[in-house]
This record gives sequence, structure tokens and C-alpha cells, in this order.
Amino acid sequence: MAYTVRRIDYFYATVPEAPGTGYRVLSELSQQGVNLVAVTAVPVGPARTQLTIFPDDTALLRHAAQAASIPLDGPHKALVVQGDDEVGALAQIHEKLSDANVVVFASTGVADGRGGYGYIIYVRPEEYERAAKALGV
Repeated sequence: MAYTVRRIDYFYATVPEAPGTGYRVLSELSQQGVNLVAVTAVPVGPARTQLTIFPDDTALLRHAAQAASIPLDGPHKALVVQGDDEVGALAQIHEKLSDANVVVFASTGVADGRGGYGYIIYVRPEEYERAAKALGV
């Protein structure tokens, strides 16, 4: 099973839950040239949403967020896996992490509909280096 793994920084931005807020944040970042590897949004209480932003370029995101007055929490570290969508692809990755005694405390993934997938792995900071080594990065 072919896949690549890379280290990635991510940031949280907590924003008001209102129509168009996500659009405004994402369009402001794109106007400033920020390329995103991934983004998630989840509710975090009444009328608040937490965006988790995975930039291709951490320094550029920080600059763009500061210019747009978007408060960021981070950077935090995760691993991004991209590969061929095959039965058992994620099991193989989790086997390597299990063999290295790494606990995955959260993850999210999606098949792209064209034969590939993307998968974000969150591990505890104290296990990050061990996880990266187990996955060959």
C-alpha cells in the first residue's frame, strides 16, 4: 500500500457561529495566498465554532491571520497521511503506531473518490516524535 506521511502544524481559531463566518475566514486567508492542507469546523459551545486550520506554510498563515485579526491558538503538531485508497490502508498505519506504543487520541480522514485518501493523526505531544519515527518521517 503506497502512502506518504508528513509532519504538519495546525492552529485553532474560535469564531462566532454565524452565516458566512467560515467563508470570511477562508477567503481572507486565500486572498493572502495561504494554501490549506486541511480544515475542520466543530461547534464549541453556544454560538461558537472552532476552526482547525492546517496550513501548507505556517509562517504565511501566522502573517495572514495577524493581518486579518484572526486570533490563532498554536502551532500544534499532527501527522498527515495521503495514499492509495485500499482495504486495510488505515489498519496498516495504526499497526505501526501500535507497535511503537503510540496512542492515537484523535484522527479524521476522507477518501477522495478518485482512489486516494487523506488522514490526519493527532497524538500526544510527548509521543509525537515516536509516532513520526514509526511512520518513517
